[in-house]
Amino acid sequence: MKKPILILLTLCCVSLLHAGEVKLSGPDGRLTVVVSDSGGYASYRILYDGMTFLDASPLGLTTDAGDFTRDLRLGNASDACVVDETYSLRNSKRSEIRYLAHIREIPFVQDGKTVFKVMFSVGNNDVAFRYTVCRTGEALCGVVRQEATGFRLPAGSTTFLCPQSPAMKGFARTTPSYETPYTPDDTPGKNGLGEGYSFPALFRIADRGWVLISETGVDSRYCASRLLGHAGGLYTIGFPQEEEFNGNGSASPGITLPGETPWRTITVGGTLAPVVETTVAFDLVEPLYEPSKEYADEYGCGTWSWIIAGDGSMNYAEQKRYIDFCAEMGYRTVLVDAWWDTRIGYKGIEELAAYARSKGVGLYLWYNSNGYWNDAPQGPRGKMDNLIRRRREMKWLQQTGIKGIKVDFFGSDKQAALQLYEEILADANDYGLLVIFHGCTLPRGWERMYPNYAASEAVLASENMNFTQSSCDAEAFNACLHPFLRNTVGSMDFGGSTLNRYYNAGNRPGGSRRVTSEVFALATAILFQSPVQHFALAPNNMIDAPAWAIDFMKAVPTTWDDTRFIDGYPGQYVVLARRHGDIWYIVGVNARKETVRLTLDLPMFEAGETVTVYDDNKRLEGRVRTVRTGKRQQFSIAIPTNGGVVIHN
Repeated sequence: MKKPILILLTLCCVSLLHAGEVKLSGPDGRLTVVVSDSGGYASYRILYDGMTFLDASPLGLTTDAGDFTRDLRLGNASDACVVDETYSLRNSKRSEIRYLAHIREIPFVQDGKTVFKVMFSVGNNDVAFRYTVCRTGEALCGVVRQEATGFRLPAGSTTFLCPQSPAMKGFARTTPSYETPYTPDDTPGKNGLGEGYSFPALFRIADRGWVLISETGVDSRYCASRLLGHAGGLYTIGFPQEEEFNGNGSASPGITLPGETPWRTITVGGTLAPVVETTVAFDLVEPLYEPSKEYADEYGCGTWSWIIAGDGSMNYAEQKRYIDFCAEMGYRTVLVDAWWDTRIGYKGIEELAAYARSKGVGLYLWYNSNGYWNDAPQGPRGKMDNLIRRRREMKWLQQTGIKGIKVDFFGSDKQAALQLYEEILADANDYGLLVIFHGCTLPRGWERMYPNYAASEAVLASENMNFTQSSCDAEAFNACLHPFLRNTVGSMDFGGSTLNRYYNAGNRPGGSRRVTSEVFALATAILFQSPVQHFALAPNNMIDAPAWAIDFMKAVPTTWDDTRFIDGYPGQYVVLARRHGDIWYIVGVNARKETVRLTLDLPMFEAGETVTVYDDNKRLEGRVRTVRTGKRQQFSIAIPTNGGVVIHN
């Protein structure tokens, strides 16, 4: 990793415009932040190519030491600098990343004392800022009661938002878990289900472009936040609901003084490409500990029985059958889901792990996070919530040869919950375990912060298609949202790419029915980014799925060296390109009621190069063929409703 290069900026990049206002522009000069103390209130606004993308938006916070939202004036800002850093990240949308931005720390003064500073980082398409809460007396610690931090949309904007669930509701009182449906192209001025919205949040700014808002660098030193909607296009930072975690733990984060908040991030672009391709969630953070081994060597594909066969598959014989299937596919791991502790047992798992090793396969084991914060009955329970029991369990996992764990049912964004996430990750690293979270919060820079972090659910994932036909019917619609929203900021453990027509072990009529095509399933294996992918494939697919589909899924990668947005609109259709080594994959899916017909410029393929194309006819019957690229490197494609396309060299 290269160290950041800091260079003082000239006044052409950052200037004091007039009293009470400071301007900071990105490296290419197109993105600009203007910070103000007008009327005694701290605010900022964002312009791109001279057009307003965020109107004057509030800054400030209230702590146990005072109200730092009013009677403020700008202090003497630090010298502006350039940060230029390159780093590697094998578990994201791009393996080699350059973070280039202009940064400046701007203090705000109240009653003659500097009460907080705001560090701004402005890149070519990303704005990020965080507070440093200053000491104003003798206290060395404090509590942030509330933030005034806001984001004010220009008139005419529309929203693409996921409502935050009310606390302690849903299955076994396990919410919020970031698993409510998005509402696309909605109007501002609402507040979700009454509790605001989950990150990330996408906005179309009139006819100017797009804004994606999220946060990163959230760990045990703060809480995770949500957006609260207000009139006039204003959204403000909201802390967790008091009822979360069964009422245990404070909703207001405690900090040391001086102390920093997480980064709030704003990605801006005239098109959706900066939104889909942003790496700002990782640019602003650093690893919190050294990896105990090279986890990237263990990324890859896997299978799990529960998504198709449910709780009834949780027995020794069926898990052994899935191990055989995993080995036949050339995959790395099998995820053994809930209830294994009572239906297979610890001794049975040891035998199963030994059998898996003989086949070149590893195991992931599911765990309930639960201590005292919800009623989820699935076991193992009471293993991950206590340090002593957790480390004893992880020692057994290491001795048994288990590769990773999937920990479920958190249901809180409080600081106490963030501490639990961090402790699980840090302890798991000591025992060489990768970690997947479900029923959980959004990851906020965790791919870089925690070396053994693999992925999080935090989305309406594949399990919902097992539960209801309506989720199957909405599969394409949701797939056309995730690349623009959930998957922009972190790895998404979706567990999909189903080739069964029906969600049952016999693949026979009954229960939920898949309405998308086989090519759609292949496309989403590329479209949804996660370095560990447990696909919803089943042993019967070796005989009842098209051979070309199985052959593709055997070879599909899970790590990427580059990602590029090609075309699409959230909730309607999407075409995306990802590169693994020298191989480019162009994938698309369609949720529109009509066939999407596009002519794509694909300069990543050489003129005259032979590529493989998977596509569907109007009856969603897939085929595979080879095509030679023309001199102009253009492809004409047609994607029917609920269908897909895949092109690779």
